[in-house]
Amino acid sequence: MNIKTYISIICICLLPFSKVVAQIALQHTTCEMLENPLGIDVQKPRFAWHIISNERNVIQTAYQILVASSAEKLKANEGDLWDSGKVNSSESIHITYNGKPLNSRLKAFWKVKTWTNAGQSEWSANNYFSMGLLYYKDWPKGWIGFDRAFPWDNIKTDSRLSARYFRKEFQSTKQIKSATASIIGLGLYELFINGKKVGEDVLSPSPTDYTKNVKYNTYDVTNYIQNGKNAIGTILGNGRFFAMRQNEKPYKIKTFGFPKMLLNINIVYTDGTTANIDTDDSWKGTADGPIRANNEYDGEEYDATKEAQGWNKVGFDDSKWLKAEFVQEPTGTIEAQMNENMRVMNTLKPVSISKLAGGRYILDMGQNMVGWLQIKVKGTKGKQIKLRFAESLQENGELFTANLRNAKCTDLYTLKGGETETWEPTFAYRGFRYVELSGYSYEPSVNDFAGKMIYDNIKTVGTFETSDALTNQIFKNAWWGIAGSYKGIPVDCPQRNERMPWLGDRGAVAYGENFVFDNGRFYAKWLQDIRNSQKEDGAIPDVAPAFWRYYSDNMTWPGAMLLVTEMLYKQTGDVAAVRDNYPAMKKWLAYMQDRYMKDYILTKDSYGDWCMPPVTIESGRGKSADKKYPSELISTAYYYHFTQLMIQFGKAIGNEEDVKNYELLGNQIKDAFNQKYYNKEGYYASNALTDNIIPLYFGMVPQSKVETVFKSITNTVEVTNKGHLSNGLVGIQWLMRCLNDYGRPDLAYTVATQKTYPGWGYMVENGATTIWELWNGNTADPKMNSQNHVMMLGDLLIWYYENLAGIKSESAAFKKITMKPEMINGLNSVNASYNSVYGLIKSSYTKTADQFKWNVTIPANTTAMVYIPANNRNEVSEKIKSVKDLKFIKMENNRAVYEIGSGDYAFVVEQK
Repeated sequence: MNIKTYISIICICLLPFSKVVAQIALQHTTCEMLENPLGIDVQKPRFAWHIISNERNVIQTAYQILVASSAEKLKANEGDLWDSGKVNSSESIHITYNGKPLNSRLKAFWKVKTWTNAGQSEWSANNYFSMGLLYYKDWPKGWIGFDRAFPWDNIKTDSRLSARYFRKEFQSTKQIKSATASIIGLGLYELFINGKKVGEDVLSPSPTDYTKNVKYNTYDVTNYIQNGKNAIGTILGNGRFFAMRQNEKPYKIKTFGFPKMLLNINIVYTDGTTANIDTDDSWKGTADGPIRANNEYDGEEYDATKEAQGWNKVGFDDSKWLKAEFVQEPTGTIEAQMNENMRVMNTLKPVSISKLAGGRYILDMGQNMVGWLQIKVKGTKGKQIKLRFAESLQENGELFTANLRNAKCTDLYTLKGGETETWEPTFAYRGFRYVELSGYSYEPSVNDFAGKMIYDNIKTVGTFETSDALTNQIFKNAWWGIAGSYKGIPVDCPQRNERMPWLGDRGAVAYGENFVFDNGRFYAKWLQDIRNSQKEDGAIPDVAPAFWRYYSDNMTWPGAMLLVTEMLYKQTGDVAAVRDNYPAMKKWLAYMQDRYMKDYILTKDSYGDWCMPPVTIESGRGKSADKKYPSELISTAYYYHFTQLMIQFGKAIGNEEDVKNYELLGNQIKDAFNQKYYNKEGYYASNALTDNIIPLYFGMVPQSKVETVFKSITNTVEVTNKGHLSNGLVGIQWLMRCLNDYGRPDLAYTVATQKTYPGWGYMVENGATTIWELWNGNTADPKMNSQNHVMMLGDLLIWYYENLAGIKSESAAFKKITMKPEMINGLNSVNASYNSVYGLIKSSYTKTADQFKWNVTIPANTTAMVYIPANNRNEVSEKIKSVKDLKFIKMENNRAVYEIGSGDYAFVVEQK
């Protein structure tokens, strides 16, 4: 069969989760062309492709990949770098490059074709990726910067440091074939060539522990460079490098130094010659520019009267600027950044503006968001506009700032005077819904402002909508909270003087996030941060990168390393994530066992079930949630769970000896746990909800006791809690799946849709547009009371997708899919989709008293088991083709079970 092919490229090359993805369309399909990766340092990137076909049951039988050193060679079907030949395999993800060595700056062109049971595709269109600077010697000799404060800076009390500006002119006299710029700007940078900003990234690069590794970015700047004279300009902001509040608690806060930069622009001319423009002491620099201070906690101060017009263009008089100084390089290894940089991902218009006393105004964005505010203002030279940010208002209409702690969250803009001026910050973001405006000599309009939402350039890959408006709003709140927390690291909150990558906050939350966001590269990078933070003895901190020196030794926070690795393996099939992190996970478990395990009970915990809800909303009024209740039950149960994950990981990488050892250790822990904590009345410890949920969901409860323990759980939820949850951070990660998997999806739905305290719906009813840090976030002590904190999502999103929508991976990466939506009274429709590594999966159903309609999409090269609600198979019909074409497996619990291949399906069940 001659099948026409159209291919679009989704390139994802990263270390360790490195791959290049393409979409193949069998039969004509129009696909969006996406960007190709530049400057990777993975010597063996991995390739993947999506097969898109109008046919059903499409399974790949073979593939061939060509990688060439030029577009011309690839067009001629000459894979001079690698020709895989025809490989008989159904694998279409994580195909490792196995060709000639890939050298620095090499641009490689590639394409793929496949053979399937539906026919052979044509070659795809040509796509490419490029290599970065693979060796230390490829980089310039010198870092430049100013390793000191200037008279207008205040670094002793406020970490108030101005931005550094650098510039250099150079000559280009030949015709340019290509040019790339590779830059490390620490802590943050903006790059300009001939006055134009290079790329769309902001707040780059991603933060790391700069003593361990530093990330560089690469850009194609061919179209930025002109014949003749050219000018490069850079601005360096503080970011995490010049540490915030570094003098406040020197024993706690890790410091790195003053901002600095390393840059190389490599130009290739059409005659084959090359030229390099590097950082050295021929550059000129100043700290006396318009950005007078920039701090992630406090904001940015910009004095437009200090602007130097044309500073980043040819011909600017920089005679009064300083000579750039060579500075000491950071000790961290130089690495290409394979995860996405931040960008302005959305723009919001304010919904209202109101006047306060003293010539002040309150701007309402209508949504708790993360980013910054762009302003348009007109006034006299030297007039200063102040912008103060907060998440909510007091009853009198003033900003509520108590929950910001000592973060100033303030921008200051000094006008240069004249025409309307447009400004937005460069190196500071904040979490806010409301802005207090002051300094205006006229009444500003909502049209003078725009909210710029900023997060990592991670695609939204999941949709979710139901017939229940509250559920839809909770999902929307989750989306806004998760997106805003992506800052090169998963920050806990975006507004107060913290914004730290706490390991405990993510846990199972990262798993749920993956149904909504393409976060594989993001979390692969974070796992590297965690590995880099591990001590020689095996200890892993509670915050990674370890900007704060918190090594409290507990199971639940550092254990996020195993949970995130499991997510990457289960959701994306990334065995490399398992292999790369396995030694660190094993070392940490051995450390905790040697140091804290006694008679197979793990005796060390730090946080317990963090932030459990007070019994009533009033009992928690004004009280701090910052209290720790360590629990050996929790630490021991988690250690057991991690032995089971290590068994799974050991099998994935072929370490059978470790598998046996962890099986033995796990059984010993389980026996000791049940002997110590199980009560003959049918519950664990004091019968707290979390104390029962985690051993049951982890598989620690003896089979003969499962029903009794689950009855204790349901009694707590239904009777004691009157249909509400009572979990903190630990228990909420397993609550919804536990209720669902043991037969009470109806009770899970009741918990998920409660509008009274405590619950996600209570947050919505009280005006939340993101997820609160605390269940009683409207009454608790504000010192620890973020209104945008995703940790309390727990496994809610997992339950939304796997159970309400019925989209679940039965084997790694959704190669085999289970489609089994729960039928819940009061929920009449669910419409969800998830763009997996194999392609788009959809589940959309509506139900009435006598009919069930279910549209299903399964991607090519996968299969699914679908569980259709029906009393018998004769009630089931399929509107696109015939249900007879499907493979009936069995009837199970009033469901007709079919095995199906790829394609679109429209099932209808008529129940009489």
